[in-house]
Amino acid sequence: MADDQDEGQKTEAPSQRRLQRAREEGRVAHSREINTWFVLGTTALLLMFVAPHTAHVLTVTLASFADPQRYLVDDGIMWHAVGDALWRVAEITAVPLGILAMAALAGSLVQTGFVFATERIGFDLSHISPLGGIKRLFSLRALVELLKSVAKVVLVGAVAVMMLHGELNRLALLTTLSPEDILGEIARLVLRLLFGIVAVLTVLAGADYVYQRVAHLRSLRMSKRELREEMKQSEGDPLIRARLRQIRMDRTRRRMMAAVPGASVVITNPTHYAVALKYELGAAGAPRMVAKGKDLVALKIREVAIENNVPVVENPPLARALHAGVEIDREIPPEHYRAVAEIIGYVFRLKGKLRPAAAPV
Repeated sequence: MADDQDEGQKTEAPSQRRLQRAREEGRVAHSREINTWFVLGTTALLLMFVAPHTAHVLTVTLASFADPQRYLVDDGIMWHAVGDALWRVAEITAVPLGILAMAALAGSLVQTGFVFATERIGFDLSHISPLGGIKRLFSLRALVELLKSVAKVVLVGAVAVMMLHGELNRLALLTTLSPEDILGEIARLVLRLLFGIVAVLTVLAGADYVYQRVAHLRSLRMSKRELREEMKQSEGDPLIRARLRQIRMDRTRRRMMAAVPGASVVITNPTHYAVALKYELGAAGAPRMVAKGKDLVALKIREVAIENNVPVVENPPLARALHAGVEIDREIPPEHYRAVAEIIGYVFRLKGKLRPAAAPV
């Protein structure tokens, strides 16, 4: 029951992941009218530029079979001559047929690009199910396809009638023409009809592609629940993400606390902020931040520092500035060199690592 309700609530546009998954399954927006338009348009162009030469070669080659003397000898048939003639027929027709095949392929590639769906290769019993066939037969999609076919036949038929109506007088004169002229007249008429049909199909194919695109996107619509589930799958469950974030914070805190005993000094707010700096005399570079925190973490850093005899110096402005502007394991910026140098110098003098500053004269 819940699934039926969810099915009726699919009002959201499909996500990019759902579109990609549908494409991998071979479900893409595809109009057969586009393929028909490519094939008929290519046929019209072939009739204009290729058909005259092809028809001449075919006429000469096929007419040669009417002369038996060209292929017969005293001891039988000249099979090599017959083979040559048939090869010429195959050769002259292969190019137009190949171009038509490429046109049909181009009609699909223009719409969908290259789609290789392995799931479509398998055998699906639902495709031969009588119940499934009845459902498809009386579906809305089947009704739309029927109406499209009827509209196409009516429009193409109307165009053909209108174009032939002006040619009736010329058709009546065909019987008075030579065979070559009859073929030329028929070719001219067929070419004119083809261009008229292609013009009609241009409108039909464009409208059908828009319809197929809209229907495809509608079939892939998602409910709000499906969007949430997909977001969880792609980005992870929020509870899991929060748990992982907490684990990373705990690990970072443990590393910081382990670094505090080796720090040179801890600078505090005194209670709200604490930063631990490390610096070795004679080392290249500036003092480096090894730990920082505020509130409870600051108190813990202070406790660990005191337990390990790390000097703790109170300097609220500097503690806040370093906490906000320096990341863990990074050197302090130049604007804090002077203030930090004074504190570290003071600490090192207390430990005897530096000579006491000379008193002013």
